[in-house]
Amino acid sequence: MRRTLATAAALLGAGTLVLAGCSSGDDASSDGMPTVVTSTNVWGSVASAVAGDKATVTTLYTNNEGDPHEFEPSAADTATVADADLVVINGGHYDQYMEDAVAGGDVPTVNAFELLTGEEHAAEESGESHEDHAHDDHAHDESSLNEHVFYDLAVVGEVATQVGDQLADLDPANADEFRSNAEQFTTEIDGLREQLATIKADHDGTEVAQTEPLAGYLLAEAGLTDSAPAGFTQAVEEGQSPSAADRAAMEDLLTSGTVHALIYNTQAVDSVTEAVLAVAQRSDVPVVEFTETLPDGTTDYIAWQSAQIEDLNNALGSHAAH
Repeated sequence: MRRTLATAAALLGAGTLVLAGCSSGDDASSDGMPTVVTSTNVWGSVASAVAGDKATVTTLYTNNEGDPHEFEPSAADTATVADADLVVINGGHYDQYMEDAVAGGDVPTVNAFELLTGEEHAAEESGESHEDHAHDDHAHDESSLNEHVFYDLAVVGEVATQVGDQLADLDPANADEFRSNAEQFTTEIDGLREQLATIKADHDGTEVAQTEPLAGYLLAEAGLTDSAPAGFTQAVEEGQSPSAADRAAMEDLLTSGTVHALIYNTQAVDSVTEAVLAVAQRSDVPVVEFTETLPDGTTDYIAWQSAQIEDLNNALGSHAAH
């Protein structure tokens, strides 16, 4: 996994993250509303869409420029998580500090990565293909799966449903509203997936390249092929320098016109990715900026993803026009 968190040091500095969660509406916050704590503002926006004004949602990581993988919780963060009624995490070692926090505890937790792997295992048992679940690029070994599951729209929708169910258990008086909000959110997720279906209809099989495997699930559902060298993207994800051969191969994809867009993670930038960006710009390859947290001024997951999908579609269209 990229830039492995200094988890032990972070936990020593912040104190032991021990969760004593509640399981009923009687144990909600002092103002009567359940409290939800999420690792990043991406999951915070999903939880907020479901919670409405009937629950309090707190997010630990909101920086729209830094790298969420490198976040270290403070003592105040520790206290916030310890007091939560519900925790929503990415999982897959993306927010390891939260995974460590909930391990062994009884706080209700929605783990997006576990929903991904659970859905995949269910597909295998039922005989359905991974493509049926829009996860045709997933490997069987969970350790090799892309942890950026907030770009898997099916999983995000399932997270919303799970949050709605958990909040309904915590606050039965508002159960119908929580579940209605979750249903509305998943309907909007379906709208995003229709946008991806349109891209697939127009550009199925088109090659693109990412500076790291950030949006792999979304690109796969859109029918696009990430042709970036695996060694290159893996090195960038781990904060290492790609080999000379992988750098050369990446540049060749851009200068030869093989790829029709470069998906550039603006929150994982170093001299290597900046050099790739410069090559793409010189080669007239459209650049699509993707992020790991919500951009400044954006609080809505659906709006965030819709804008990025639209940018991707426009980039593919502009390249085709050439």
